[in-house]
Amino acid sequence: MDDVRPNVHPILLSLVTYLPLVGAAAIMLTRGTAQGTETAARWVALWTSGIVFVLAVVMWAQFDPARHGIQFEQQVGWASGAGISYHVGVDGISLMFVLLSAFLTPLAIIGGWRQVTGRVRDYMVAMLVLETTLIGLFSALDLVLFYVFYEATLLPASLMIGVWGGPRRVWASLQFFLFTFGGSLFMLLALLAMWNATGTTDIVALQHHGFGHGMQCWLLAGFIIAFGVKLPLFPLHAWLPDAYTEAPTPASVMLSGVLSKAGAYGLLRFGVMMFPDAARLFAPVVLTLGVIAVIYAAIIALAQTDMKRVIAYSSFSHMGVIAIGLFTLTPEGIDGAIFQMLSHGIVIAALFFCVSAVSWRAETREISAFSGVAHKMPVLATLAMLFVMANIGLPGTGAFVGEFLVMVGALHVSFWLAFLGGTSMILGAVYMLVLYRRVLFGVDRGGIVALLRDLTGQELAVLVPLAIVTVWMGVHPNSFLRVFDPAVTYLLHPLATVAAVEPTQITHVAG
Repeated sequence: MDDVRPNVHPILLSLVTYLPLVGAAAIMLTRGTAQGTETAARWVALWTSGIVFVLAVVMWAQFDPARHGIQFEQQVGWASGAGISYHVGVDGISLMFVLLSAFLTPLAIIGGWRQVTGRVRDYMVAMLVLETTLIGLFSALDLVLFYVFYEATLLPASLMIGVWGGPRRVWASLQFFLFTFGGSLFMLLALLAMWNATGTTDIVALQHHGFGHGMQCWLLAGFIIAFGVKLPLFPLHAWLPDAYTEAPTPASVMLSGVLSKAGAYGLLRFGVMMFPDAARLFAPVVLTLGVIAVIYAAIIALAQTDMKRVIAYSSFSHMGVIAIGLFTLTPEGIDGAIFQMLSHGIVIAALFFCVSAVSWRAETREISAFSGVAHKMPVLATLAMLFVMANIGLPGTGAFVGEFLVMVGALHVSFWLAFLGGTSMILGAVYMLVLYRRVLFGVDRGGIVALLRDLTGQELAVLVPLAIVTVWMGVHPNSFLRVFDPAVTYLLHPLATVAAVEPTQITHVAG
């Protein structure tokens, strides 16, 4: 990350980051009747997030994967005497998550168009603020700035759960806030220790500092706890089922589709990349926790009676696969983990929207209340089948590419690691196909199913783009791999050096 490309439209990243705040301010300044302000808030939020997505695509088009290092970089003195600056920019890895955030936000806004009916203006402000904090988090190149954005995501996310969520929303919001905030304290301690040792919080400088082995271990332990809560890693997942279930569907989409990726991104950026010695030492522990998450969450998902909780535990299981990929410490495994993060963000969002399309009409999420829904909603059944197959890891979908690369990386470590991690596909097929069969197939028993109607234009406007991207990632994965693979290979050079010195540890770490 030390080679810096000459800035190409450096203002572009600032526009992508802060334009949502401008939209939020415009919404807050809107005056008029209650209905008029709600309508204006929806349209301002949609247009703002749509423009941000277009600008993010322009960034993608202008990004040069062949050039190592940071692009669209900006650095301004902040607390220069203390070694702290406003330093932002993207490499191939962070650019993909900026795109994911910008892509899912307008879809989440459309998805909540009719479902969110109370305090609409406040809700749209929270959604736009969340978008700014997420994009700022992924583009931050100063650890203090990263920490500020990371903590700032808590406010809009917790409010969306606590104000617009389900019956247990307050408890779910409190759990989410306390778990994440508590974990963040460990990151703050690690941040202060790094600043005390180096006199700077610049991420690029810290990656090349060369911390001692003992200090690396203590720092990585702090970051694993901090980001393990957000991912989440087993056993730091207690907040997840209630938060994902009680949150309104658009908030569930942002939580599972993007916010959980902040944890995985942090583990990659501040764990694997920054502390290579400690990463090799901690790898067996994290790999074991990843395998436990894959199997445990899949078994729990099969026992659920609430459709949304099945998807929530499915998300937890797939995050275990991502943890495995990251700590294989191989280019294939890390490429697969990043690809799986992107694919999972798309597929899990689509599954939450599919569940919402049925439960919003029926006013229940209980699996036992449904049978033969496909007779009444054939378009939904078709799209849901695609997303279920993608969640399982069917070839031709993005999830297959990610899981395949993770398993290749895991094979370099251990056959049994690859075997146990690969059970995510088998167990995923069991609980997802059981859910699909029970809800969409079977005899139409009448009752609430008889009252269902197929997808509206708004719902298709959300699900069709997700379906297109799901297939695109499976059919032409190089569109995405070519962007972040050079960054992964370049940043793994320190790991290759460590591997040459310590051949008895986890093997086949390539640079």
